[in-house]
Order: sequence, then C-alpha cells, then structure tokens
Amino acid sequence: MSTLGTLYLLPVGLGECHLEDVLPKKNLDLIKTLTFFIAENAKEARAFLKQCAYPEISKAQLSLINQHVKAEELNAFLEPLLQGNNIGLMSDAGCPGIADPGAEIIKIAHKKGIKVVPLVGPSSIVLSIMASGFNGQNFAFNGYLPIDKAERARRIKELENICLKFKQAQFFIETPYRNANVFEDLLKTLQPNTQLLVATHITLSDESIQVKPISAWKKLTAPDFFKKPTVFGIYL
Repeated sequence: MSTLGTLYLLPVGLGECHLEDVLPKKNLDLIKTLTFFIAENAKEARAFLKQCAYPEISKAQLSLINQHVKAEELNAFLEPLLQGNNIGLMSDAGCPGIADPGAEIIKIAHKKGIKVVPLVGPSSIVLSIMASGFNGQNFAFNGYLPIDKAERARRIKELENICLKFKQAQFFIETPYRNANVFEDLLKTLQPNTQLLVATHITLSDESIQVKPISAWKKLTAPDFFKKPTVFGIYL
C-alpha cells in the first residue's frame, strides 16, 4: 500500500518584512525540503521561496490556483500527494485557507484522506481580532462587503444589528484601493457609540491598529490606509 504525502499549509509574510520576525525556523527549514507547491501567483510564490533561501527555485514545481482554474481541475493538483510526495500550499499573503482560494484544495485533501498540517504564521484577520478588544468568544469574519454603495450601507447596518442582538463582533476586509469608501460609509451608517477597529499593514513597519467609537472617528482625519491591506471590525 502506497504512503500518501502530507499537505503543508505554509503561511506567508503580510508584506515586505524579515521572515524570521513572523515565521518560525521550523517553517523555513521545512519549505527547503519541498519540491511541489500550490500558490495563487507564480511571481509572488517564487519571491517568497527566494526569501526563504530555497536552494534551487528553478526546480520548484508550482501549480497555480486562481479564478481561471475550474473546480474539476483541482484534483490534479494533489496528484503528487497520492504518489507519496509532500506539497506546500501557500497564499499570496498570510495563512492559506483563510479568505483564500486554497480552502478548496484543503477540502479535497481531507476527502482523499490526505494528512493536512497547518503551520504557524501571521494572519491579518486573526491578529486583528486579537488586537481589537472585541468579543473573542463570539465573532464572525464576513469577507468583502458589497461594492454597490446602497447595498454596502444595508449590509453594514445588518452587521451592526447582529452585534447588538447577539453580542457578536463583526470583521471584514476590502480591496485596498476602496478602503476610504468603506470607511466613509461606516462613519455615515453606524451609531455614534459603535466601536470601529481599523487595522492596517499588521506586522509591517507602518502597522496601525486603532479602535474608537464612531463619534470619535468623525472628529479625526481618515487613517493612512490607501492601497494598504486593512481589516475592519465593529462591536457595541
């Protein structure tokens, strides 16, 4: 009976940083033993491997998972595992499987009885929840809010009502160039006493994590978050 390989979930830094500041040595050593990788973007993946001092990047075999890959094609990505080889699954930034298409690969691996091993590393979402001071016993991550302004306002109000009714903290993200639009709608829609978290460039040199009631945010200049990955959170 053949031995199946292991699917390792490889966290990636959240931006330009010293990897040893955010990833354990165990991760960096393990990555150097792998030949097969699944990633979103070849350029980003190779840059990460270079940072990890991967011995021969040209020999790393990359399978790319993105919006162009059909669901029925994903099984082929795991073929090396069925042949006994280990695979490293990485995101463009942060932890694979969290707000990341890699979750589909992980789902298939479990169905095939393949061992899945998550490694320690930075997640802007988890770190934002930790730093928020909101309810750590009851929270939800909602991904992206609607793009349409009216629909977005309705969704923001809906999330605020959930906070109020269930005491559940709500977190979400936005495409970085739309951070200002979301921030503006949050100020217009939320109650004055609702607490708003704005966490930008977590783990990087210009990291900013601020929590204030809407009434206080309205008196301040908007945070410096243009084109910077940001996590938003609300709670009452």
